[in-house]
Amino acid sequence: MSISEVPDTAAGGTATSPHGNGLRPNALGATSIMFLVVSAAAPLTAVAGGVPLAMLLGNGAGVAGAVALVTVILLLFAVGYVAMSRHVRNAGAFYAFAAQGLGGHFGGAAAMVAILSYNSMQIGILGLLGAASAGTFGAMGLELPWWVWSYIFIALTAVLGYRQVDLSAKILIVLVALEYLVVLVIDGAILFAGGDSGTLTMAPFAPSQVLSGVPSIAILFCFACFIGFEATTIYSEEARDPKRSIPLATYGSVLLIGVFYMFTAWLMALGAGVDKLVPMLGGLADPTTFLFDLAGRYVGGPVPTIMGLLFISSLFAAVLAFHNGVARYKYVAGREGLLPDRIGQTHAEYRSPHIGSIVQTIIAVLVIALFAWQGLDPVLNLFTWLTQLGTLGVIGLMAVVSFSVIGFFARKGDLGEGLLATKLLPLVTGVVLAILFVVIFAQFGTLTGAAGWLGIALPSLVPVTAVLGMILAWNLRSRDQIRYRALGQHR
Repeated sequence: MSISEVPDTAAGGTATSPHGNGLRPNALGATSIMFLVVSAAAPLTAVAGGVPLAMLLGNGAGVAGAVALVTVILLLFAVGYVAMSRHVRNAGAFYAFAAQGLGGHFGGAAAMVAILSYNSMQIGILGLLGAASAGTFGAMGLELPWWVWSYIFIALTAVLGYRQVDLSAKILIVLVALEYLVVLVIDGAILFAGGDSGTLTMAPFAPSQVLSGVPSIAILFCFACFIGFEATTIYSEEARDPKRSIPLATYGSVLLIGVFYMFTAWLMALGAGVDKLVPMLGGLADPTTFLFDLAGRYVGGPVPTIMGLLFISSLFAAVLAFHNGVARYKYVAGREGLLPDRIGQTHAEYRSPHIGSIVQTIIAVLVIALFAWQGLDPVLNLFTWLTQLGTLGVIGLMAVVSFSVIGFFARKGDLGEGLLATKLLPLVTGVVLAILFVVIFAQFGTLTGAAGWLGIALPSLVPVTAVLGMILAWNLRSRDQIRYRALGQHR
């Protein structure tokens, strides 16, 4: 049976038919996919927010070396991930890999954890987006509560998520390009000035720096900065020449994000002075203003103001990217029988997962309302709690996918991929990611400031959701064996 003949049991059409229930085929090239996933990693948000916190709470100037280490781990993970993507083309990504590698019950668990994780990332970022917008536009005289700004961006995201994905990709390409440009201007100014001492040094990469302070916290923050890169395979059904574009987008995303973060973290440390960095960060009322201070010191002019506006656009780009990702997970879960069939329908004109997009919008509206009603802080509570929950879930999913790669190729043969990609590297990265998951789970309250029972309840949502997914898969198996056996199939 050819790919075009694979039955779409949720709608009775074909998986790739341009007239049936399916996503828009041939809509995205490697560059568009790469920008969709890089925008989820929110480059400006990461270097302005995540990197200074990793420096202050983790290993100071050694963050640049920590970024290099995380980049290597993710590149090793990508080898098996990309190998399997050549043989399983499904917008369910993590879910599809788990179902095809470890069985339908693991697929159900992965689907629900992915929906939880990307929901958490998107809604958490909406909190920071609302707060940043309230501060930036409030200084310009337009004073509105943070939650009003969050709702404005929810509305924009709803419109773009409802329409075709190539429109979102075109907008994200522009926003992400501007993010990189403004940070590279600051990087260039520090580079040509030679930093605080006037002389460039590779000290931030020295083992003594990388291992100083609390390197585990730095590594966790650095890992969180990459969340989103793994979503390349979500767009496999909409990609042009997916066997080429998905690997290019995956490796390209990791390298682009990793090199950019490493280069910028190195220059941020030199800009402040390696020995002065941590005391300087400790003296700031808000460590996330550190990059803005460096911009004022080394560039000046309108750059800090421009950065403030691009910080908002960076957050919006991340929200839109996560919205697109979670809408596709919901669409696939509906299409393949884990969720109600209605969710697994695409729009007749736009071929977008519009029902999943609408459901996602409603959830975001309700969660924002809950946090606003309770008077909780949009950054310290909404952003921190939910994005770290999302990070925990994605790390767990990546560990499961690594073992799924081994299971898939053990059943199918190496299919020309080789021992390194099908067994050795997936085993190594699976073990490393599983250990990382356990560490974050155990220290969740400390890392996020979620005190008391919340420090246990929030991370526990991941295993609870996984069990729910297994129950949904078991229910599907009991009522429709054919659909159960088809979970995660190549489409």
